[in-house]
Amino acid sequence: MKSEQEVIAEFNQYVNMSASELEEWLHTESATGAGWRADESGETVGHESGRKIVDILKRNPSKTVEKYTEDDIAHMRKVVSYCKRHLAQEEKLKESKSAQELADTKSTRSLKNWGHDPLKTL
Repeated sequence: MKSEQEVIAEFNQYVNMSASELEEWLHTESATGAGWRADESGETVGHESGRKIVDILKRNPSKTVEKYTEDDIAHMRKVVSYCKRHLAQEEKLKESKSAQELADTKSTRSLKNWGHDPLKTL
């Protein structure tokens, strides 16, 4: 298992949206429609994750390691795992689609819910 330091570093690498960018994104129809619903609440797992990421970013804007809680790090671990797994799949899409086509994919919308905007890495 990765150390907390590794998880924090990777989280800060993968999450390339600011708290305000992510919060604004989460209020769009594209954000609420992307992803899997874990229960009857209507909110997708990724959308809920995005809200948690916004909270983490807002509570610790300086990214001071000591200020992260155990719950923060547990969620960061999920974000790192999700982003790593989905970005591996995304690489193939980048080779065959334009930036506009990528912006419209379910994969891009889902990654943005998890705090990573793949269009920023083009």
